[in-house]
This record gives sequence, C-alpha cells and structure tokens, in this order.
Amino acid sequence: MTRQIQVSVPPLDDSLVTYTHVIYGLHALAAFIGLTSGFTVVGSFLFGLPSIVAVIMNYARRSAVRGTLLESHFRWQIRTFWFVALFAFIVWAVSLPLMLVLVGFGTLWIGLAAISVWLVYRLARGWLALRDRRPMYA
Repeated sequence: MTRQIQVSVPPLDDSLVTYTHVIYGLHALAAFIGLTSGFTVVGSFLFGLPSIVAVIMNYARRSAVRGTLLESHFRWQIRTFWFVALFAFIVWAVSLPLMLVLVGFGTLWIGLAAISVWLVYRLARGWLALRDRRPMYA
C-alpha cells in the first residue's frame, strides 16, 4: 500500500511572476547589447546597466519569493550573474600572462565566447522554465 503525502504549494503571485520575467528580460537585453555592439556579451552582462539593475531587483525581492518556485529562479539568476563574473575573472587571469607570448589573445576570446554560450543557455533555460511555471533544479 502506497502512502500519499499532501504538500501544500503556496499560490504564485502573478506580479512576482511578471517581476521575474522582467529580470530575465533585463539580463537578455544586456546580453543582446553585448552581441550587437562593440562590447562583449560577458562584458555587457557584467557591467551593463540592465543586468546590474536585474541583480539588484533579485536581491531586493528575494524574501518575497521564499518558499515558491520563483525562489529557484531567483537563485538561478543570481548564480548565473556571479558565475559569469567568476569565469570571466579566471579567463582574464589565465589570458593576461599568456598575452606576453601572444597566445593570450586567443584564449581570451575563446574563453569569453564559451562563457557567452553558457550564459545564453542559462538565460534561455531559466526563462523557458518560468514560462512553463516550472522550478529550476527540478
């Protein structure tokens, strides 16, 4: 005999869902600006105003989404931002000394391109999961 456990899931506030969509939109805008301008996707994502505003919005409303599936999206968005920063730092730290022997320019651009692909993947996966009202990490 199987026992079923009832779990109460708090209802989602539609305004917070919209708020989370706006955050994904701001991050996507920052990546798009980097793609279409002379700036890199990673540089625009880390230092562009849309993405910085998005991270501030994440931290500002983090407590409001606690206990909902949106909490996983906020965590996903915040971790994406900080991991891009970490990976960019690592790529720069490895590439700068290698620039003395002219290899670093290649490692820099390859590294930034790889981070950019990973970033776009994270934005798309998160935004699609939010559209379907699915939590991240499930």
